[in-house]
Amino acid sequence: MDKKKKSLIIALAFAILCGIIGFLAIRMHNQKKESDQMLELAEMDKREMQNEYEQFAMQYNEMKTQIKNDSLVAQLEKEQQRTEELLEELKRVKSSDAAEIMRLKKELATLRKVLKSFVQQIDSLNRQNQLLARENDNLKTQNQQARAHINTLSDENETLSHKVDIAAQLDASGVWMEGRNKRGKAAKKIKDVKKFAIGFTIARNVTAETGIRSIYVRIATPTGQVLTQGGTFPFENRQLEFSIRKDIEYTGEEQKVQVWWDVAETLSAGTYRVDIFADGHNIGGTTLAFEK
Repeated sequence: MDKKKKSLIIALAFAILCGIIGFLAIRMHNQKKESDQMLELAEMDKREMQNEYEQFAMQYNEMKTQIKNDSLVAQLEKEQQRTEELLEELKRVKSSDAAEIMRLKKELATLRKVLKSFVQQIDSLNRQNQLLARENDNLKTQNQQARAHINTLSDENETLSHKVDIAAQLDASGVWMEGRNKRGKAAKKIKDVKKFAIGFTIARNVTAETGIRSIYVRIATPTGQVLTQGGTFPFENRQLEFSIRKDIEYTGEEQKVQVWWDVAETLSAGTYRVDIFADGHNIGGTTLAFEK
């Protein structure tokens, strides 16, 4: 082989090597960017959870000063203490600890239900007292006492009105995700997955606004990439990509929802994460691992 051919082969090999190095550098940069975005989302999720825990603790403290029922006050004190303990756990946990964050999110959903039950109990007491005032309208002394009590309850209702917004937030429970093969059967290996099936239950909430509600489902791959067709939705003063949007007619009663994602991408093995959003809140989620 003459000198000219050797030089040509060396130059060609060098060019190929440079191309491979450039491709790997770009890929590593993209993966780091996607990982940073997932960590940022996890940090925002943790901050939102911490804010809710703090609001719940303050609401319990406020309600204790407004309720005269000793038994109910004792229940409020117990739930306030539990809320504060969970808040301290959340402050200590790292945002990257997905399992612990998911556990505390489930605890938060339980606290929200408990808070709603207290709001309903207080509302029931208000209605009973108002009825008592009307029944005793013809008795001057009792009527005066009832009027004073009604005025007190009116002040309590005004203070509690802003709490209803939190109590009215939707909650997605029993979130599940499953990979399906081309025959529609469950698939454990990622190479067999042709479709993702995702389901959850929107819990009953008599304080929530009824009507058409938009539910956003966000599927993230093990590398942090979001499966999307380009759609976005608002979340904490920014726009997030979503995988699936589902509009439902919410009546306040428990409602099961199921959606699908047709796989058109090359997927990798590992843990996939699903998050459910509604009205600017992350209302539920889960993870699922797939083999190669």
